[in-house]
Amino acid sequence: MDAMVRIGLVELAVGAVLGWAVVVSVTRPQAWARIGIVEPRRLLQAHLDFVLMGLILVAVGLAAPGLPGWLVAVLVFGTWVNPALFLPMAWGPQVVRHRVFQVVSGLSFVATSGGLVLVAVLA
Repeated sequence: MDAMVRIGLVELAVGAVLGWAVVVSVTRPQAWARIGIVEPRRLLQAHLDFVLMGLILVAVGLAAPGLPGWLVAVLVFGTWVNPALFLPMAWGPQVVRHRVFQVVSGLSFVATSGGLVLVAVLA
């Protein structure tokens, strides 16, 4: 099995497990408040994005096996970091003003979108 497919399946599993965080935010919202989460809706966004990005990796890995390793690394970076960026935002919107957050999010967006364009060109 292609490495990108395996990594995508792991990402799907992470997304599935995060579904439990969504259930808790609906059934016991005070549980998240105790650890400082003020925007539990971001957990739902992370859950959905991990699932979608995992599906992208699986689909690309199956449709275009044998991509160069550097391109796989770029795609894996982007498709893992994009959904992970929702998690710190659960503690409040102020995180998006931090320079590190802005740089990392910019890099992950470029990696995902640019990587997928390159896959379309190379495949």
